[in-house]
Amino acid sequence: MIRTSRVFAGLAVAVVVTAGAATVAGRGAQDKASAQPTPNPNGWQLPADAADKKSPIEADEKVLAAGKSVFKDKCQKCHGPGGLGDGPDADPDARPDMDLTVAKRADRNPDGVVFYKVMNGRKRPKMPAFKEELNEQQVWQVVAYVQSLRKKS
Repeated sequence: MIRTSRVFAGLAVAVVVTAGAATVAGRGAQDKASAQPTPNPNGWQLPADAADKKSPIEADEKVLAAGKSVFKDKCQKCHGPGGLGDGPDADPDARPDMDLTVAKRADRNPDGVVFYKVMNGRKRPKMPAFKEELNEQQVWQVVAYVQSLRKKS
């Protein structure tokens, strides 16, 4: 009788511990999921606070030159040498969206938004993600350069 009570007590403790671990693991997965960028209707993977993210570097001549170099290597084939969306690999149907010089888009594309667009890319219209190819410094450099292409209104 005593032995049976101990077995049931041990099982009860095991159930409680297992349920608690599952809850903690579920919370961890939930926290991890909320930290991940979420897709928006345009296919971009942007965190909710993307527009508030500020560049940690100042857009001086050296940064703009480095950004232009990254742009030429990674972006020009689609966005074109002047950022007009007229590169040889550009999607002709998406050319207006690929034009980085349009001033009216500046408010919708502050530095943090452009940063996450470059890092995460999207499927349609296709833009590759560069988070595996570029470090954060390089992405911020290309963000500075791209922002310098906007036509002044």
